[in-house]
Amino acid sequence: MSARVEIYTREYCGYCTRAKSLLTSKGIDFVEYRAGNDMDKRREMIQRSHGGSTFPQVFINGRHVGGSDDIHDLDYQGRLDPLLAEPAVL
Repeated sequence: MSARVEIYTREYCGYCTRAKSLLTSKGIDFVEYRAGNDMDKRREMIQRSHGGSTFPQVFINGRHVGGSDDIHDLDYQGRLDPLLAEPAVL
């Protein structure tokens, strides 16, 4: 079992596509919230990320880990896989 991953995205977002591709390449299922045109979801994203208003915003087991560049940096540092391997928190 792997961690619960949530990602807030918007349409036509290259960074969103890049982040989802990384997660998919690792075999990770994720919940995607399309917040670009949904003001309630966008407010929720900003609140959960403590002010993060750019797309995407990624959460692993409820913990905000940042955007696309952040998860790619975590992957490069070897720190993403251990986070993704944690038991899912619902």
